[in-house]
Amino acid sequence: MARRPSQSTWPDPTPEAEPLTCALCGRETPTLTQHHLMPVLQGRRKGLKVQDLPTVGLCSACHGYVHSTFSNADLSGPYSTLEALTEHEGVIRFVKWVRKQPETKGVKVK
Repeated sequence: MARRPSQSTWPDPTPEAEPLTCALCGRETPTLTQHHLMPVLQGRRKGLKVQDLPTVGLCSACHGYVHSTFSNADLSGPYSTLEALTEHEGVIRFVKWVRKQPETKGVKVK
């Protein structure tokens, strides 16, 4: 009878990815979506390439809230920075609420 090889031929298990942090609410999540601080359409109108537009990583709940609350005109104007978004009264209330929600809960925004 042949002896079995002492080392396994199976690939090493990949370590679990570290959780990512949402730039708006600060919750840890396994995935983030890239939010363009200046909407793609507005950036193209200004002659910018899509890859040159600034982005920030947001969880799906925060990303949905931002797009349901602000128009593209607002996002390309007064709310085109993360600091401006975090100072908005509605965003402050939403972030305060969403931080209490577990990441596993599906948060729907209107």
